[in-house]
Amino acid sequence: MNNQYEEIKEQLVKTAKKAYREKLMAGTSGNMSIFCKEQGHIIITPSGYDYEIMEREDAVVIDLDGNLIEGIHKPSSEWRMHAEIYRQLPEVGAIVHTHSPYAASFAVLHKEIPVILIEMIPFLKGSVEVSPYAQQGSAEVGMNAVPVLRRKNACLMANHGAVTVGASLDEAYINSVYLEDAAKIYHMACCVGTPVVIEE
Repeated sequence: MNNQYEEIKEQLVKTAKKAYREKLMAGTSGNMSIFCKEQGHIIITPSGYDYEIMEREDAVVIDLDGNLIEGIHKPSSEWRMHAEIYRQLPEVGAIVHTHSPYAASFAVLHKEIPVILIEMIPFLKGSVEVSPYAQQGSAEVGMNAVPVLRRKNACLMANHGAVTVGASLDEAYINSVYLEDAAKIYHMACCVGTPVVIEE
């Protein structure tokens, strides 16, 4: 319907496949989206779809109420989380939600990741806080994450996973990479001693 979305869909699927290869997602878990503010449309990965065979035409376009604009699949089951974040944080242009194992392990523990690496400050805006648990697929998942994301570019969602944001998909994606890297290093450091925290 809208030719301008074709490049956006291509970027979305390419990035989703990259995240899958880098093991930020397993199976069909995780999702990502780009927000076209002028049109009020979200371009989002499909629900329960194998990343290895995902193509541009599999991306789904919805509005902020979940109405289908374009697509042959259902949108990600977490579309409400994406919509809530876009509604409340107008500076956000893209969202990456992963179940990356190290970050998710701290989400399961409800344990904040302190600043133990200098790159956490410019990319993640400091420590990574945990938002309260909400039923997966509900708008409350996004509502609970918003207070953290007002201050930070990353949030651990209790007993769920992680979400990162950015002005662009490239920004949101690199933030998810730095989040998982920080979580992994913090985990390894905790196994051998007491990590030294950097003052924010």
